[in-house]
Amino acid sequence: MGIIVINSKIFGGKPIIKGTRISVEFILEMLASGMSPLEILKEYPHLKKSDILDVLTYAVHRVKQEEVYSTN
Repeated sequence: MGIIVINSKIFGGKPIIKGTRISVEFILEMLASGMSPLEILKEYPHLKKSDILDVLTYAVHRVKQEEVYSTN
């Protein structure tokens, strides 16, 4: 990973793909809506497959860091 950056001047500091104004959140939303990585790359030809994989890797790392509290 390393292509995901946070810049407080872009999207209020949300993580983005370096060198773009495309947020991790946006890529995840497109994937969740059913778009394939190939479809995303056709819509945004300046992106690479590795960018999408980096977004997924970033998301996995963030989820792993979450703390879970029992409500019982």
